[in-house]
Amino acid sequence: MKLLHLKSGTDVRGTAVNPENPAQIDLTDEAVRRISGAFARFLAKKQGKPVSSLLLSVGHDSRVSAERICRAVLLELTAAGVQILDCGLCSTPAMFMTTKTESCDGAVQITASHHPWDRNGLKFFTPEGGLSGAEITAILEDAEKTPPADFSGEIKATPMDYLSTYCAHLRDLICQGVNSSDDYDHPLKGLKIVVDAGNGVGGFYADRVLSPLGADTTGSCFLEPDGMFPNHIPNPENKQAMDSIRAATLRAHADLGVIFDTDVDRGGAVTADGEELNRNRLVAVAASIALEENPGGCVVTDSVTWAGLTDFIEQTLGGHHIRFKRGYKNVIDEAERRQSLGENTPLAIETSGHAAFRENYYLDDGAYLVTRIIIKLCLLKREGKTLSDLIADLRAPAEEAEIRLKITDPDFHARGERLIQFVEEKATGENDVRIATDSYEGTKIIFDAEDIKGFFIFRLSVHDPVIPINFACDIRGVLLKIARTLLAWLSDAEGLDLSPLQQFCGEF
Repeated sequence: MKLLHLKSGTDVRGTAVNPENPAQIDLTDEAVRRISGAFARFLAKKQGKPVSSLLLSVGHDSRVSAERICRAVLLELTAAGVQILDCGLCSTPAMFMTTKTESCDGAVQITASHHPWDRNGLKFFTPEGGLSGAEITAILEDAEKTPPADFSGEIKATPMDYLSTYCAHLRDLICQGVNSSDDYDHPLKGLKIVVDAGNGVGGFYADRVLSPLGADTTGSCFLEPDGMFPNHIPNPENKQAMDSIRAATLRAHADLGVIFDTDVDRGGAVTADGEELNRNRLVAVAASIALEENPGGCVVTDSVTWAGLTDFIEQTLGGHHIRFKRGYKNVIDEAERRQSLGENTPLAIETSGHAAFRENYYLDDGAYLVTRIIIKLCLLKREGKTLSDLIADLRAPAEEAEIRLKITDPDFHARGERLIQFVEEKATGENDVRIATDSYEGTKIIFDAEDIKGFFIFRLSVHDPVIPINFACDIRGVLLKIARTLLAWLSDAEGLDLSPLQQFCGEF
């Protein structure tokens, strides 16, 4: 059975629902059982113990296919003799935490993050963190050659409401961090905070974290889990999603609005005046929090960040900014590598909203990120300041944009690499244009002419057959000129749908 195509970075993802053509489903029960069994064998070998001695936790997000896939996972693990904690509806970070607080040898989370409702996947953890891409490949190769166990007995799993344990942990963090002398147990009294969960898992944050601590969460929206995501994609990078939480924050006259992706490993926020704290602004806030306790420390981010963010981290905060290749696991791995070499590296964060603090096991956890932001908001309020004051020195580009072009070649990885090389060859022949030496992934093309100063990053998506292009410039009106130059370069390129770039350039 072919399964390697289900590899998506460091996760497993595939089509789980297709009412019109069920034959097109590739995340079938058999596929899920094979992969689950292979993970158990991988973990047993890693831990040096029999499969039957393993304790694993299993949870899922709100997707419509979650219960079917969860049953397949539980069935195969039961057949292998694994002891199982069935955590039901749960966030991805909470599932990792079961390896720390419940002595689980590993955890399985059923999720496909922000992807459409018809997709789903499997995410695996050990007590050391998420798996690497190479480990996922090894598991899928084993799964391809090893059929599911011949078992038709009853599932044996212990139900566990681990989300309550996780929520109590977050509440304790806020109480300790704010340390209110007026009312220690209700440090958020007098604050109005609205939550937009996008019908993913994150609705718990309003009802089980904020409200018990005294916060007014009136005006929160889309808290009920609904795997069809009828209101907007749960994704802090998505414009419609950010417009939704911004509108909810302003409508409620809230002190803060917070938003999560489907499985809560990413987060974002909106200040009382409607300023969005996502992408570079979110990185700046998180860096301010992390470096306050780690002066001179390193902050590792993905490569698609503003030059102004580097200035802010290094000149305003006194830290060191390390740009690295995109992919949350890449950024986290680089932070851990630097920390292991003795560099003080308290934060790894991707502009997508994946933020991993060293103090929190380098776990990308949207709820933990938002919790740290709320603590900081409370402390700033005592000083008569706001979160906007925290990043007042952050210089934004005059213009920025992201365009995503679909690769039409079935072998999109190979085509994407050829397209990157093609763009570099075009840039080499131009005056006042150079290829950056710190691209880390794809290619960064810098325009240095007197009247055109800016850049674009042309890269291959980590998960999808897509070329994302990030543009930025410091002079208004220049971005369109850069985009039109790129469009001209790509006019004779093959295997790429140029229509979004054509539309952006006004040629469509």
